[in-house]
Amino acid sequence: MQNTRYLEELILSRRFRFNHLAMTDIDNQAVARIFSDAILREEYCLFANTVADGDGYFRLLHDRLTGALGEKLPLPVARFADGEYAFYRASLECNGLYRQAESAQAIHKALPQHVAALTCLAKRGLLAPLVFPGNAQAQAKDAFPFKKQKRDSTAAEFLNFLRDHGVALTPDNYVPFYVVYAYLSSPAFAGAVSGKKICILNSDNNEASCRDWFARQGSAPELCFVDIPREYVATRWEAYRQPVLDKIPAGVDLCIVGAGVGALLLCSDLASHLSVPVLDAGHVLNMMNDRVDKSNGARLYTLRRGS
Repeated sequence: MQNTRYLEELILSRRFRFNHLAMTDIDNQAVARIFSDAILREEYCLFANTVADGDGYFRLLHDRLTGALGEKLPLPVARFADGEYAFYRASLECNGLYRQAESAQAIHKALPQHVAALTCLAKRGLLAPLVFPGNAQAQAKDAFPFKKQKRDSTAAEFLNFLRDHGVALTPDNYVPFYVVYAYLSSPAFAGAVSGKKICILNSDNNEASCRDWFARQGSAPELCFVDIPREYVATRWEAYRQPVLDKIPAGVDLCIVGAGVGALLLCSDLASHLSVPVLDAGHVLNMMNDRVDKSNGARLYTLRRGS
């Protein structure tokens, strides 16, 4: 059985709990109809005990973003799920939809850079790991409110990885994974960035689709685009970094990143270098680019009732 003591400590110390991530206007049933009802298990996720419900997390992220925009502060926000969990186990299972690492040796070589970025994220920004009972096997009796559906402790192992490298998960630096999707796909986000200069960094930019995506929500940001390598950003960012930074125009207020496992490095580095919010958008960037097919279909917390 895997060591899951850090997750158990967070829960049994009453700093965190599992709760249903219910959010106003979100229609996850539409996603379940595409895949299966089993995906709805991920609605029940890790909560800090300082946050009452999903809408509270939505407001928290909105307030952090608008505050950082107003004060020109760095705010890196990165998500973590199966690909990242495999990467930090030095497993080539991280190479799913995209090639993230050439070898286990390449991962080990890059890990100090990732740990430094995680440390920066914990101090200045927000970590958004996907932690739900299905991927958070527990040892402590009754730590979770219902029996897990399959033997999977990958999220708990990731939390152990954080703890073992001196990165603490706290109510101040954590939001649930899907809150980022819900917020970035919302009218509230579109409104908050209207009139702002946004740099989108991705390997497959469709400028017309991105402009249309914001326009349909009545938002008018100034968009600029920087192409980044399609593969191995997670292991080769040190070589890619300066050419990417050189392409970012002056006066950017916010960056939106799509870079797989490498998104952590971009979010941490760009936020510090530019003193702006940098958001790991993932699937939402595919939505902006009209390339939902790159995610193999819609994702939870990105579809709204009546849309």
